Amino acid sequence: MSHFTPWSALGGGALIGLACALLLLVHGKVAGISGICAGFLRFDRGDFAWRAWFLAGMVVTAVVLARVMPGAYVNSVPRSTGVLIAAGLLVGVGTRLGNGCTSGHGLCGTSRLSKRSIVATVVFMLLGMASATVAARWLVHA
Repeated sequence: MSHFTPWSALGGGALIGLACALLLLVHGKVAGISGICAGFLRFDRGDFAWRAWFLAGMVVTAVVLARVMPGAYVNSVPRSTGVLIAAGLLVGVGTRLGNGCTSGHGLCGTSRLSKRSIVATVVFMLLGMASATVAARWLVHA
């Protein structure tokens, strides 16, 4: 495991946890990205501003990281634009079916001991491990 980076992972996890906690404490909102995006796209009047700022912060942070660490977004398994669009749509459908995404269930729901979120997170993890195993065994090395 040559790319193991415990300090940056710990720092990143702490910052994500802090952002989730602050959003919940200050605004009473759960930091589930699919829910934030859905509300933003619906133009919910009372919630639009904070959603816009939250999403803008995610985009700006990604741009800054790309400038500071140009190798951070290197894709070793390039895919066509069509495949990426299809994958994004499937993820969107999955988050609606699952009543939320990994950030909402995994970060916020499990910390509040939500049974539904704990079950969803276990399912996400198991399917993620299965998908990664299949991809590593049959797709990447083909």
